Amino acid sequence: MIKKHLITRSPLRVFEDATHGGPGKGAVAVLASPKGVGKTACLVHIATDKLFQGKSIIHVSYASRVDYIITWYEDIFKEIAKNHRLRDAVAVHDEIIKNRVIMNFKQDGMKTEQVLRSLEAMITGGRFNAEAVIVDGYDFALAEPDDLQRFKDFAGRMNLEIWFSASLRETGGDMFGPDGTPVLLAAHTGQIDVLVTLEAKPEAVEIRVVKDHAHPPAGILPLKLDPKTLLLIVQEK
Repeated sequence: MIKKHLITRSPLRVFEDATHGGPGKGAVAVLASPKGVGKTACLVHIATDKLFQGKSIIHVSYASRVDYIITWYEDIFKEIAKNHRLRDAVAVHDEIIKNRVIMNFKQDGMKTEQVLRSLEAMITGGRFNAEAVIVDGYDFALAEPDDLQRFKDFAGRMNLEIWFSASLRETGGDMFGPDGTPVLLAAHTGQIDVLVTLEAKPEAVEIRVVKDHAHPPAGILPLKLDPKTLLLIVQEK
């Protein structure tokens, strides 16, 4: 059984407090930053926190390989176990990974409708009652206009939340709009319930809430991504 303090003391509780409970069922959240800043680490930390709570997750990778995703989970679990001095870490690890499924797709070879049918088959036909879907490596520049709405409709129909990563890149103009929304995601803001951006700073990665449902966003959080451990940490006051 997972120790209660590991869940209650997770830095993710700070994020939930700042975003009125997090995305929630039927919602879409996006982590956006330039490549290499820490989006995958954050997504895996979010997923691992849910696994510790006994929730089931599906991690969708649009990358060509999935072995590196497994490595992310292994490394972040080890760091969390070490930081919390988790007893019986091997047993806990074996317990939680039963609630994790990793699926791999190619964005240029499979339409969103096909991906969602595969996910639904896993959840219903495979009787895998996922509470969250993590989507990593999805290229929003290649997205069809209605793709994110399809994911959002799926989240509502299946009563789960969906997390995306979004890689931002220089295109000769501004990367962000006046309100902090990435230009790449401007056409999708209506479908995004929670939008978070990451920015590399000298000592850690800064986390900013740009959109929080219909609430005024919290802005920069007292939460950082440690580039050494790749863990989310609460910033000391």
